[in-house]
Amino acid sequence: MRTTLVLLMLTGVIALPLRADAAAPVVAVHSAAGKFDDVKERAVMAIENRGMVLNYTARVGNMLERTGKDLGRPRQIYTHAEVLEFCSAALSRETMEADAHNIAFCPYSIAVYVLPQEPGKVYVSYRRLATGGSGRSAKALGAVEKLLEDIVREALR
Repeated sequence: MRTTLVLLMLTGVIALPLRADAAAPVVAVHSAAGKFDDVKERAVMAIENRGMVLNYTARVGNMLERTGKDLGRPRQIYTHAEVLEFCSAALSRETMEADAHNIAFCPYSIAVYVLPQEPGKVYVSYRRLATGGSGRSAKALGAVEKLLEDIVREALR
């Protein structure tokens, strides 16, 4: 039963009422003119300059290109697309002490990508965090979202 519930949550079949405002965008998307490698490097530096370690870089664009051919769906979605995963021990601790179910928000991730139809524009996005729930949980999640927003803005300078 537990495995089934986890699978349903991961596939989005169960939507928990985590947002106070259901109409709010789920993803924050920012963009700027530039080169993918430069923006990605600034994002990594912004993460590391805050004392965090990049846990993993998911090369989503490469995966989609490789598997698209195998699936008979070769349309290029991105020219470059990577997702940077990282965590803040202090913010994660605060978030999960406020509500143990907030584990679903960890690790944090920021996507850096370029669309083929806009080759000189780099997008940087992240999943918005729920700001509903208890006061302490909302405050902790708000601090994480501010961190993500600050990193994105620094990457796009």
